[in-house]
Amino acid sequence: MIPENQANFTMQLVIPRETQPGENRVSATPETVKKLVRLGADVVVESGAGAGAGISDADYEAAGASIGSDRSALLGSADMVLRLRKPEMDEISQLKAGCIHVSYLDPFNEKDLIKAFASQNVTAVSMEMIPRSTRSQKMDALSSQANLAGYMAVMLAANNMPSIMPMMMTPAGTLKPAKVFIIGAGVAGLQAIATAKRLGARVTAFDTRPVVAEQVESLGGKFLEIDLGDTGQTADGYAKELTPEQVEIQRQAQKAVIADSDVVITTAQVFGRKPPVLVTADMVEGMSPGSVIVDMAAETGGNVEGSVPDEVVNVNGVTIVGTANLANLAPRDATQMYASNMFNLVEDTWDEEAKQFVLDLENDILPGCVITHGGAIVHPTIKDIIEGDNRYVQ
Repeated sequence: MIPENQANFTMQLVIPRETQPGENRVSATPETVKKLVRLGADVVVESGAGAGAGISDADYEAAGASIGSDRSALLGSADMVLRLRKPEMDEISQLKAGCIHVSYLDPFNEKDLIKAFASQNVTAVSMEMIPRSTRSQKMDALSSQANLAGYMAVMLAANNMPSIMPMMMTPAGTLKPAKVFIIGAGVAGLQAIATAKRLGARVTAFDTRPVVAEQVESLGGKFLEIDLGDTGQTADGYAKELTPEQVEIQRQAQKAVIADSDVVITTAQVFGRKPPVLVTADMVEGMSPGSVIVDMAAETGGNVEGSVPDEVVNVNGVTIVGTANLANLAPRDATQMYASNMFNLVEDTWDEEAKQFVLDLENDILPGCVITHGGAIVHPTIKDIIEGDNRYVQ
């Protein structure tokens, strides 16, 4: 990666300010900046990048970064861009050929964005595509952010309930614990189970992967048994997409549990595709007034009929929370975790002698998350999807 005839080349890592409305997270903390500088990188942070997470420009400067205010100049000079959200299309053209851009990219759906990266000869690394393995756990941003999202989902439910979660025995009488039903026991679901139990609720959970029943029970939840036939999980640990028939069996089996619940939290998402609708309008109607549903998949299409992205709606007395980007509700912690994921990815193949990030496609992690490189789309799955698009021109 070192340009010819530049023996003193120092790799410039740029941390831009996130421009998505309401986004308070950022891709670096003063702690990770210190570590990057210690590796030998020249770290430049856009002015105001950390404001939403309570990090000042002075904090970054004290950690060894320099501060820049000209966004176009920063992007144009970057050897590596570390950010959270995908870039705007016009920003890709500002990146120099050979630049490495790391962020969430939504590559299954953002075809034009991926084509633009390839056309600009920018190496695009998708944080969503980090393979799920023991070694990559420290880089797995989906899991780190899902942990916080699961916690915040329970907090939102508690905040919208007309009652409390724990049992309380008082001279005035005994208050029963809330009944919480969590659909999906992945990272977010397991954190939601743990959080609801800590708040004193009675928790029932369901997942299409029977293998997670033990994890649910170890957290104090009751696992709802539903015979869906052949389900299981992918090699990466994600739940496999159900057939329409299996989805209907799941709906009907859950109907009575949903009707009896004070809180329902849905976490079911299918990577790259619209999530399944698991709570239908008639199920919402069957819930008691004052009940709360938190649809964690509202932003990508929703698990609940009637949920609206980034809105809280009331349907016949049932509150449906569709708040998106739940991890962003705890921006300081979310930033700390995401920044750590970023640093671990950079450090994993950093050449200490040359002081550069080495794009080693023989590595066991990078081939799974590098989408474009050398002016081409190199990720096999994404390449197949985009080359199947008649608009694509190689």
